[in-house]
Amino acid sequence: MNPFFILRKKTVTMKHPIPLLQLALWSALSLSPAWADPLALISPTEAQLPDAKAVTTRAITRGPGIKMVNPPEVNAASFALKIALEPRGGAKIDPHSLRLEYMKEPAVDLTPRVSAGIKPDHIDLPQVSVPKGVHHLRVSVKDSEGRATSTVLSLTAK
Repeated sequence: MNPFFILRKKTVTMKHPIPLLQLALWSALSLSPAWADPLALISPTEAQLPDAKAVTTRAITRGPGIKMVNPPEVNAASFALKIALEPRGGAKIDPHSLRLEYMKEPAVDLTPRVSAGIKPDHIDLPQVSVPKGVHHLRVSVKDSEGRATSTVLSLTAK
């Protein structure tokens, strides 16, 4: 018997390649963050809590710089939250010290919600949502030398 003939008999051919291609494409798109629902950074219930009293402090600090990269006015339904953490004096940001709080009474710790977006020098969440209104977020972080900084950032969601 010819060995090629035996191999050829055992070869399996695909009868319907199109459904398999559709399945692969659907799987790839469903795992993509672009199609995912936005992360609810602040719930409507939390937004209705009373505002925390404003605490104003002015001091020269050698701690890390904190600034919002995205515009302060955002679409409430979905926007990218980007906050830069700038080390100073050769120190590095300590990402484990990072805290994000919603300035309400009582304060709402948002850190667990943004943990997936915490990087060594920034917070980057491609899709978050918040209720419409003005929201004040306090970002606190330390550097590798123990110097701390805390800044209140404001978002206006329309």
